[in-house]
Amino acid sequence: MPQIAQLAETWSSQVFWLLVFFGITFFVIGRGMVPKVMETVAQRDSQIAADLAAAKAARDAADEQEEAWRVRENENRAAAQAIVAKAKSDAAASSDKKLKAAQARLDKKLEEAEVRISEARTAALAEVQDVAVEAAQDIVSRLAGVKVTKPAASKAVKEAMTHG
Repeated sequence: MPQIAQLAETWSSQVFWLLVFFGITFFVIGRGMVPKVMETVAQRDSQIAADLAAAKAARDAADEQEEAWRVRENENRAAAQAIVAKAKSDAAASSDKKLKAAQARLDKKLEEAEVRISEARTAALAEVQDVAVEAAQDIVSRLAGVKVTKPAASKAVKEAMTHG
């Protein structure tokens, strides 16, 4: 085979050019481009780390602000509840005061009404007693034909009314 026979003649030239090609490739890519790429990767990694650190700091600051807001909100809620409780107690006290005043007015009117009823009852009893005295005088004069005096008839009616 002729290709194998030429191998000895062209082998050294092929090895030389192989070494030249790999040397150029090594220096151009390995010494020139790879350090630049590695530097870019390192910069990107440091930028990512810095961005992550900034994001963590921002999140921590936001958490602190949220916690401060929650504390303020709880304080405001407690203050509002205290105001509502005070308003309720003031309203209850005012209502109680108004109810007591109204009750006092009603009690006064009730006492006045009881006095008027008592006076009316006394007047009605006196009137009934007068009517009873007159009726007793009239009944005795018609049945017995005897004339009874008003004081005697009044005494008899009072005894009958007290003893039943």
